[in-house]
Amino acid sequence: MQLPESEYPDGDEIAERLANIHALTDSTLTRLDVDDLLTELLARVRDILEADTAAVLTLDEHSDELVARAAHGIEEEVRQGVRIAVGTGFAGRIASTRTAVRLTHVDSTTVSNPILWEKGIKVMLGVPLLSGDAVLGVLHVGRLDNRPFSEQDVELLRIAGERIAAAIQSRQFAIERVATRLIERSLLPSRPPACPGLDFAARYVAAAEHTVGGDWYDLFTLPSGQLWIVVGDVAGHGLQAAVVMGRIRSALRAYTLLDAPPERVLDLVDSKVTHFEIGTIATVACAVVDPPYDAMTVAIAGHPPPVVAEPGGQASLMEVPTSPPIGTDFGSQRRSETIALTPEAVVAFYTDGLIERRGESIDVGLDRLLKAVSPGPPDRVAGDIMRRVIGASVPQDDIALVLVRRVASPPQN
Repeated sequence: MQLPESEYPDGDEIAERLANIHALTDSTLTRLDVDDLLTELLARVRDILEADTAAVLTLDEHSDELVARAAHGIEEEVRQGVRIAVGTGFAGRIASTRTAVRLTHVDSTTVSNPILWEKGIKVMLGVPLLSGDAVLGVLHVGRLDNRPFSEQDVELLRIAGERIAAAIQSRQFAIERVATRLIERSLLPSRPPACPGLDFAARYVAAAEHTVGGDWYDLFTLPSGQLWIVVGDVAGHGLQAAVVMGRIRSALRAYTLLDAPPERVLDLVDSKVTHFEIGTIATVACAVVDPPYDAMTVAIAGHPPPVVAEPGGQASLMEVPTSPPIGTDFGSQRRSETIALTPEAVVAFYTDGLIERRGESIDVGLDRLLKAVSPGPPDRVAGDIMRRVIGASVPQDDIALVLVRRVASPPQN
């Protein structure tokens, strides 16, 4: 529908409206959290476009639905938890086509959310919120009179959408990064268990790019006194990887109470992850040591093998039967290997961030690690490893390292 020539905004008005759009994410908004930020941005968008309502719906990738996140003038959308399937109705169509949509007639035939037509909205305009080719959500505005939105309005809302999408991503990333760090810190052991005859040391270093991953390590004992050592790495980065890591860690701990060997525990975790965490891939190394801690049984699911260093010999990779990672539904076919823990022997468990480098064969990283591991106090050996393997390089991935040493003469009670 064309506007009469006299109703088009003049050049000065367009310039002023553009200036207001460009000021949407000014420094005065940096103090607000995501939801308050969106509410403030929608109030400004509503004023700039002379609209009566404005709303942002964000995409829930798991359900493929748009969820009302913030609204101005139609707050009921958020309060009632409105969800719109992608491809359905006005907002769903915008998300599926990734294009702006203008409506000059609002009812059940054009809009799937009854709140909008019950509110008396007559015309609407919506644009997708995009990050590259990915849809983050939908931004839409509405008017209570029959004054249709113009082509200039479409362009103004598109620019506003770009700025809102960038603000959402930036603020959400910062929040998720903090939340992920807190999750990781809460899940890492605060101190090793007391096992007479064993010494421990651990290191955890986050990637320099701050794209938090799903690396973790765990040290715990069962009521029998049996010691479990676990090091793992969930594929992916960010909050989701950290959350899944926490679930896997908890499941693994629970299955150890069944008094099952490490290979069986990995099989059970694999079944759980395959069924409940579809699409998740994780590598895990598990070791079990029974009192008096003179032998260690190790099972591996897609993870690098531990390094063993004994007095008078060179460090070597433990020969452990390999099996696919967790999340591949491998079944009950994993196997373990048991080695004797000689006095003063040191065993190093680690994630691949310690040994992998871009553009370099993993064998080079393993060789570097083997040369750095030696018998001795675990804290000293951990320092040697980090100094000789990492040195001044910038870690591109999270690093978890756990060292266990059998003491030659355990303390007497």
